[in-house]
Amino acid sequence: MESLAHGSAGAAQTVTTVALVDDEPLFTAGLAMIIESQEDLEVIWQADSGAVALERQQQNPADVILMDIQMPVLDGLEATAGLIARGLPGRVMVLTTFDTDDHVLQAIETGASGFLLKNTPPDRLLDAIRAVASGDSVISPGPTRRLLHSLQRGPANDHSLTPVRLLPSDRLGLEQMTPREREVLALVAAGWTNQEICERLWLSMPTVKTHVGRLLSKTGSRDRVQLVLFALRTGVTSLEEILQGTS
Repeated sequence: MESLAHGSAGAAQTVTTVALVDDEPLFTAGLAMIIESQEDLEVIWQADSGAVALERQQQNPADVILMDIQMPVLDGLEATAGLIARGLPGRVMVLTTFDTDDHVLQAIETGASGFLLKNTPPDRLLDAIRAVASGDSVISPGPTRRLLHSLQRGPANDHSLTPVRLLPSDRLGLEQMTPREREVLALVAAGWTNQEICERLWLSMPTVKTHVGRLLSKTGSRDRVQLVLFALRTGVTSLEEILQGTS
């Protein structure tokens, strides 16, 4: 859980606790070094399987769990579902690679709060951890691109996700949206973080967060993933524009 640390000047600082779940020790060691270099982030435990992660999160809850997908004993998808089923605290951010399209779709359904590629630049990774800890959701450009392609094709195998099509409530949400909110929505759909949107539109962070919050409310979306689908369904942005923005 988040704790307070004191800097050199004695001012209290909120520290976000992080857990790493991956069966590649070299990867987790490097990841831990990057995270521990930040004063406001702390790695409190590591696990090499989903089963171990469930036990450690029960004993010592972390604010954010960086979860690999392919692991022995219990994979990341099953572990994420287990965390939610048990009502354990903490938010999961899935770390994935380009060849795990189906896994990303399944992770959406299990309730993961973020999707990042393992080759994500360190600064973007750190920003994503902070965003997820604050209650936001983060989508890396790669998973966004593949998610949209998969949804455009429609459901495959046993996926419960459906092709992108206009819902009855979408029109009302679109009518309630301001031009600026539509602009922010298009950037969210392209996988931009709040910080990147601030810089692009010359807005303050509180203003961007307000816009995103209103978008979630007006569209009835649970997170940024659902905002992407709303933008695609309603024509606020096209598949081609989204894919161009995530390239």
